[in-house]
Amino acid sequence: MTPGLKTKILEVCNQKLQQKGPNVGLSFYAFFKNKNDQPELLMEAATWWIQTHQLNHFEKATKIIELIETQA
Repeated sequence: MTPGLKTKILEVCNQKLQQKGPNVGLSFYAFFKNKNDQPELLMEAATWWIQTHQLNHFEKATKIIELIETQA
């Protein structure tokens, strides 16, 4: 995973946690605006989410942060 995507995921997860609390769930679409202006980055996130980690459509932000941080 590229460092830019990693940073973006952590920022969005932390923002959602602050707004909605520790039980907030999100999908990989949460890391992108409602338009497909970065298809390569979207596919990278989808591949990481679906193929690499076989995550459900919605996962807790805390779980996503943990996965990102343990991926050094």
